[in-house]
Order: sequence, then structure tokens, then C-alpha cells
Amino acid sequence: MAHIDAGKTTVSERVLYFTGKTYKIGEVHDGTAVMDYLVEEQQRGITITSAATTCPWKGHTINLIDTPGHVDFTVEVERSLRVLDGAVAVFCAVGGVEAQSETVWRQAVRYRVPRLCFINKMDRLGAEFDRVVQEIGERLSSHPVAVQLPIGAGADFRGQIDLIERKAYLYASAEVATDMHAEPIPADMVDGVEAARHEMIERIAEVDDELMARFINDEPISPDDIRAAIRRATCANALQVVLCGSALKHMGVRLLLDAILWYLPSPLDVPPVVGHASLEGDTELTREATEDEPFCGLVFKIVSDPHGDLYFARVYSGTLKAGTRVYNPVRDKKEIVSRIWEMYAKQRIRRDEVHAGDIVALVGCKHSLTGDTLCDTKHPIVLERMEFPQAVISMSIEPRSSADKNKLAEALDTLRREDPTFEYHQDVETGQTLISGMGELHLEILHNKLRRDMGVDVKVGKPRVAYKETVVAAGEGEGRFVRQIGGRGHFGVVRLRVEPFTPETGEAPVKVVNEAPGDQIPKEFHKAIEEAVTDTARSGHLAGYPLENIRVTILGGQSHPVDSSEMAFAQAAATALEEAVSKAAPTFMEPIMSLQVACPEEFLGAVTGDLNARRGEIVNMAVRHSMRVITAQAPLAELFGYSTSLRSASQGRASSTMEPSHYAVVPRNVADGLLKFV
Repeated sequence: MAHIDAGKTTVSERVLYFTGKTYKIGEVHDGTAVMDYLVEEQQRGITITSAATTCPWKGHTINLIDTPGHVDFTVEVERSLRVLDGAVAVFCAVGGVEAQSETVWRQAVRYRVPRLCFINKMDRLGAEFDRVVQEIGERLSSHPVAVQLPIGAGADFRGQIDLIERKAYLYASAEVATDMHAEPIPADMVDGVEAARHEMIERIAEVDDELMARFINDEPISPDDIRAAIRRATCANALQVVLCGSALKHMGVRLLLDAILWYLPSPLDVPPVVGHASLEGDTELTREATEDEPFCGLVFKIVSDPHGDLYFARVYSGTLKAGTRVYNPVRDKKEIVSRIWEMYAKQRIRRDEVHAGDIVALVGCKHSLTGDTLCDTKHPIVLERMEFPQAVISMSIEPRSSADKNKLAEALDTLRREDPTFEYHQDVETGQTLISGMGELHLEILHNKLRRDMGVDVKVGKPRVAYKETVVAAGEGEGRFVRQIGGRGHFGVVRLRVEPFTPETGEAPVKVVNEAPGDQIPKEFHKAIEEAVTDTARSGHLAGYPLENIRVTILGGQSHPVDSSEMAFAQAAATALEEAVSKAAPTFMEPIMSLQVACPEEFLGAVTGDLNARRGEIVNMAVRHSMRVITAQAPLAELFGYSTSLRSASQGRASSTMEPSHYAVVPRNVADGLLKFV
């Protein structure tokens, strides 16, 4: 996992080569990388979809997933971290900790994934190992411990010093450094190495009691003692070891593989997976990573395939055989796993059965979606689901011919099944189909996929911002639904209050609180009222954007012993909400992006001036070599085409990355402008 262009795929390709999975090294810049197998990935030189493979190293099996660095595909990192036991965070020795590095690190913290750090590109001009280690500690609020020191940097980078073993690893000077040999530490580095080793042991001892006891009592500490302490601390997420190298030149990849075996946990080292007996989350259950336990696994990715969709799943416990019937407690459906594939990027190897710890692709499922649990039919368990970010950008899409209309509906359903951050809906006002995603690149890739891979010829509109609506004051409203239809009447009166509300992480954006006295609204109508409130909020009030960040309190109402019905109270609640919102100062919210811009000093004024003109707010400014790194927040609406204007303002020498940060209330003049188009 890493920021874009840190070298994740290059590291993965070298891992495949050294573990014997490939005999020819694929290169990202040549479009020949095994893990970047989509046409789109090879053309653009970026990773779009996470590719899974399995490789052997020194008698162990490693499941490897190479994830994208681009923020538009952050869901791929999210779902990979949810099912993996450890992660290698790759950092560029020149760029250091960048915007997306912080995002993927936060995701790993959320899923409590132990990680180690690999500082790549040590052969690049401007590589600074110590600075990047310091940034990892400060900017990621982590506990990095360097277990290697680089020998040289930039064009002089020759190898690494292993602080644990007190050895220097040097490489043949050939273009491809496949020949690695150990030597004594160079004489001019001995003192620095001893000081760094002492500091390393001290930092590990701070988080490991066993090593601390030996350290305080001046007992001898062997390399095995240090490695055992690092493993305990890494598995407990108390520290992150830091290694260095150059994946492009093959330097440090074998030592990284050794570190993965030594320090990252196997499925047996992580605590048993926790789930619940049902969706309600009542009884807590655990499953050990053994074959004796009942089978349970988690679907973390779905890929459509003409020969049967592939459901990527991590097996947490038990054994799964091909042809077995399994249960999906989230959908309350039984599925038949007809075939099991071990994936190697786009190639696949047939497996008759799989065990705890395996990551495989299942064929035959029909009802499961990303984040669903599959388990033994007699032993139901629901594992923790995944949280996905909201779409921030949308565009209209329509088929070029009526023949493509049905194909488009099917294709959009397939895309939604594959990608949980992709949404589509029909605009009630215009009848247009709107597709929504995480960014301009995300929508462009989806458009290309529809056209090229699915054979649906479509016209697309310009990307536009996915606004939301909210209120900034409190307001009350009353809704009455009194009708006489035939012999039976319908009677319902609802009074409610709407006010601003800030939801916690994972909390619904519309909170409904029922304070109605039981004698005014009978209990059997409460659910209908609450559903009507959330449904009405989804349609918005001002311009059809969803109404969010509101608390709706049901204050009371009136009922009739004979004529009251669910429909009457639902209609009354919808009317009451409309009235309350109109009195509560409704307005729009817009997505705010977190932006990081690196530009040469001489263009700083032009770049900051442009950001200010785009309603940007500069949060931080740092110096990195001859570059200024600006961290800012700006509305997405002002950032369309930003990369082009940034290149113009800096003669092509500045670069930027952005990611969704949060939603914020729009200024009054912007809200007035939006209302003109309604």
C-alpha cells in the first residue's frame, strides 16, 4: 500500500521474480507488469484494480495483493486491508510521506493491520532515508524503527547495512542487481552503525517488556532476541520496522521478503476473527484460524467474468471444498460454490479445497455482495462489514441507441456489484441516468469499461459535483393526511422538529428520534413514520439532492381509533418534514477535497494565488529540497481541470494530488447560484 508512484507494482513484480513465480521481470513503464494486467492499467502505467497472487518464500506461502495508489480507487485498498493480516507500506525516498500515504495508513490503523515500511527509490537523486523515517513518525503518528541503514544514496546507493546482524549487503554493479552478497560493515560506517543499533534496541525495548528486562540488566541480546521482540511488537501494532532499497534495481527485495516472514503475522498470530450470530449483532462469536472450526469467509471483491463471476474471498476458519453449499447470513441465502480458483493476477489455478488463511476466487455465487460473510450452513456467523466512502462526483450517461438501453441497465448493475463506491440512479426531474464515483479518473475508467469491455456505446455529460442538502437552524412542521376513500377513511397527523446534526463515523446521516406520546401516535405506526422521514430526506428539499446531517424528532400527532393507517401516517410525516425543513434555513453542502501541491519556489505566488481564487484554504506549507509542498483544502466544484491550470502556472513543473476530505456548507452566494439552476 502506498501513495501513487511510490513503486508498489515494481516491488510486487520483483517479489514474483525472486519467489520463482515469474522468470521474466515485468515493468510498469513498459506496460508488461504481471500485476497490472488490465489494458487501461498498461496504457496509463497506474494500478486501477488490486491484483491478488500467492507466492512461496523459504517454505512459507505469502498471499500478496498489489493495491492502487490513486485516491479514486481507494476502495481497493480498503477491502484488501480488511482481509489481510499484514501490510507493506512503500514510501518514495524522495517524496516521503505524501497525501495518499496518510490515507492508506489511516485505513490500516482502522482495521488494526500490522505493517512494516519499505523506503523505495534510494537510487533516485534527492533520496533521504533519515528524513523519510522522521516523517513516518511525525506525520503518521507512528513508531518507526530502522533495522537497516542505506550505504550511500542516489547514484551512490550500493546496498544496506543490517543493524540486527551487523552485516553489509552489497549488490553486483550490473544493471540488474540480482547478485547479492554479505560483507563486513565498511570501516567508515562502523561507529555510526553501532550508535544506530543501540538506538534501535532502545526503541524496541520501549514497547517490549522482555527485551527491556535484558536491556536494563545488561544481559547479552542476540539477533534472535531482537527479531522475536520486533515480531511481538509489530503484531501488537506497537512499532513499524523500516527497511530500504531500490525495487527497480532489485536491491533490498529479498531482505524485505525475509522481514515479511520474520515480523508480519501469519493467520495463527492474529486474534481469532470476531463476528455475531445474526445481523442484529447480539451474540458475539469467534472463529480460530484452524481447519477444525466451522467454515467462515468474507467476500471482499467481485469481478464479472463471462465464464461465471469471480467472488474473491478470504477463508478465516475451517475448510471449503468445491461443490459445497454455503450460507450467506447477510442476505439470508444459500450459495453453491461450484469451483475454486487460486488467483495469480489474471491467471488461475484450480483448487479442490481451501483452508483457513487462503485467499481465493469462488465461482457459483449468485446473491452475495462485497463485504458479505459466507459460512457453514449449520453454524451462521456475520463478520464485521466494510465501510466505503461516499461518491463525490457524478455525470449523466445515456445509450446512443434504443438497442443499447437494456444492455446499459445490465452493465450498470454489474459495475455496481463490482465496485461499492460506484452508484447510479435515475434523475426524477430530467429522466437522465446519473452515475457517481470517487473522481474524474474513476468516472473516465468506468466509461471506458462500459464502452470497451462491455460493448455498450454511451454518451456522457460533463462531470458534476454530488452536492447534498442540510439545514443550519431548527424548524417545526405539522403534516395532516385526512381522506375519505369509499367506506374507509385515512387519518394521520404528525408533528416533528428538524435541526442540524453531526453524525459520528458509521452513523446514519439522518437521525430519527421518536418522542411522541403513546396516546397520540400508536406504536404500530412508528416504523412507517420513521421510514417515510428517511425516504423523503433522500429526495431532498431544494434541488433533489439528498438531505443529510439532520436530526428529526417526532414530537407528537393525532390518531383515529378506526381510520388511522400506516399510509396516512407516512404521508403526514412526509408533509411535516417538508414544512419543518422549509423553516430550518435549508442550504447545500459540497464535497471539500484535501489537496497537496508540490511546486518550485519561484512559482509559489502564482500557485497560492490560484488556490485562493478557487476558494482554497492553505493548511500547511513545508520545504522539501527546492520544492514547496502546500497542503490545502478546496471545494471540488472549483477543482475541475485543476491539474491543467497548475501545469500552466508552473511551466509544467508542479504536481498535485487530491482526495475527498469532508462535506461543508456552501457560502450564501454559491447556494444562490445553485438555486438558479433548479
